[in-house]
Order: sequence, then C-alpha cells, then structure tokens
Amino acid sequence: ENTTFSCCHVMRAGEAVVDESVPIGRPITNSTAYVLDEQLRPVPVGVCGELYLGGDGLARGYVGRAELTGEKFVPNPFSTVPGERLYRTGDVVRWNAEGLVEFIGRADQQVKVRGYRIELGEIEAVLNEQPSVKESIAVVIDDAAGNKRLVAYVVEEIGSDESVSELRQKLREKLPEYMVPSQLIKLDAMPLTANGKVDRKALAAAEFELGQTRVYEAPRTEVEELLAEIWAEVLGVERVGIHDNFFELGGDSILSIQSIARANRKGLRLSPKDIFYHQTIAQLAAVAGTVTEVEAEQGLVMGPVSLTPIQHWFFEQELSEPHHFNQTLLLEIRESI
Repeated sequence: ENTTFSCCHVMRAGEAVVDESVPIGRPITNSTAYVLDEQLRPVPVGVCGELYLGGDGLARGYVGRAELTGEKFVPNPFSTVPGERLYRTGDVVRWNAEGLVEFIGRADQQVKVRGYRIELGEIEAVLNEQPSVKESIAVVIDDAAGNKRLVAYVVEEIGSDESVSELRQKLREKLPEYMVPSQLIKLDAMPLTANGKVDRKALAAAEFELGQTRVYEAPRTEVEELLAEIWAEVLGVERVGIHDNFFELGGDSILSIQSIARANRKGLRLSPKDIFYHQTIAQLAAVAGTVTEVEAEQGLVMGPVSLTPIQHWFFEQELSEPHHFNQTLLLEIRESI
C-alpha cells in the first residue's frame, strides 16, 4: 500500500529506550502522516486516533479489489490537489509532546464495552509500565449473561509479590474506570501457538482452570447464602465463596450497583458504597441490615388530576410551539466532590 516506510525516528548514540518502545517518528520527505478520528478530524496531542498516510509513496490500490481499495484509500480532506488520497493503516497511534507519532496498537484491537470504545493496546501499555509486570495481554470476553467484560492476563517479573488489588489500583491512577479490567489473572507464562503468537483459546482455559482451583468456603448463614446467589448470577460464575473478593472475580462499579439493587429487593439493606468497603460476602453480610418489603396495590388509577402551579403558568404563556419548551436549572456546589 505504501513504500517500505513512511515515517522515521533517529536514535542517537547512548539514547535510552523509554518504556521499552521507540516512536514511529515523523513523516519522511514527500510523505504525510495524520492522526484522525472516525470523522477524519485531527485529534489533539496525546489522544489516540488512526494513522493515515499520504504522499508520493502510496500505491494506486489493490489489484482487482476495487471495494477494498475504496475502503482503505480515501480522499485526502486536507489537500487541494485533485484526486490525492490517504491510506488508512489500521494502526492506532497518538502524537506525543515532541511531535512524534507513537504506536499504541491495531484498530482491530479496538473494542466496545458498555458503549465505550476501548483500545486494548492502551491497557496493555499501562500494565507493561509497571515494574512488577513482565508481559500482559488484554482481551474482551462474553460472560454467562452475555455481557462483555475486560480481562487482562499478566506474567509477573521474577520475585514480584504485588497483589492483584495493588496492580488494579495502579491502573486506576492512569486509566478511566471503564478501561480498568474487571479481572486480572496472573500466569506463569503466556500460552503460545506453534508460530509463537499468544494462544487465546488457551488463555480462556487458563481462566477456567484458575476458577476451579480457587479455595471455596460455603455460606454459613441465610444472608451469606442470599448474597452468594446474587453474586454468582451477576458475575456469571458457578459459585461464590464467602471469602472471594467481588472485584477479583470480575466485578466492577456497574455490576456492584446491580448486585446491591438485587439484594435490596430481597430485603437486605445495603448501599452501593458498602461493597467497596466490604469486598467479600463474609464482610458484606456482617454490615447488612434488613428492610421490610412493601407490596402496594399497582392497579390502574383513574380520575381528574388538578394542574400544578407550574403547569398553570405554562399554559398562561400561550406559547406558539409549546412542545419545544424546556426548563433548565444550573446548580453550583460550595465544596468540591
């Protein structure tokens, strides 16, 4: 699609490699490079986008593949030369503060979880920055309920004793909550295929095996039994022991709200913050109160309803387009939250 290389970065004698990576660099002579979003708009420094290349080195297209040529070779919106095109590389990159292009990952590694578009390569890059991590891979799996969840597999450096909770906290310091894997799984080594690539099927098997070897302690009380049933259903696991950590089993903020809501419906009084302070069933059951479930008549209610004062005011305005009316209110808080 293009010449052998379109950008370059000069490494000076004695220059250190930062974070085990070397920038793609800047475009060579007679070449152009753009980092664009899905609408072909340039993205700011530090923001990920797709790398588009242009210039004299581009090919005419794919032989006998007009459809693929049209998909990958697009009109250059920044050029005044008729017919000039850009090539979509499929590489996810970003500009750094020095004006160099940094490679993040492939666009085919881009996934969508709960409406958020996520670059798996970004998660892996932050994991690999940690001194305790030798290598990592992030994937998206479908749980038993059909929900997509982020899972990261990690191979530790020799001698590291960093816990999963400590590692997850470091990720939260650099990534938004929706990019923090719901489950971090430690492996002795990444399983590889015959040609040296990570065997993703073997990763799934490793996760299953890890779940089978987890020490299980059964619920002792009615409250613990109820919470274990709810957690198993929400997390999509076969069973939950009273000392299993909600977040290490794959829980996240959204799933915690769901589990607390179900517990409240079953008559347990818990708040969403409780599960963050008490992350095992044994701990959570100890602080759970009880509430009386109210079952009110839900039949059809009929009869006249008087207008409220604001409704009276509204109709007095005699607006020409009343369905366009909206009411806004700005609230300011005195303290930071």
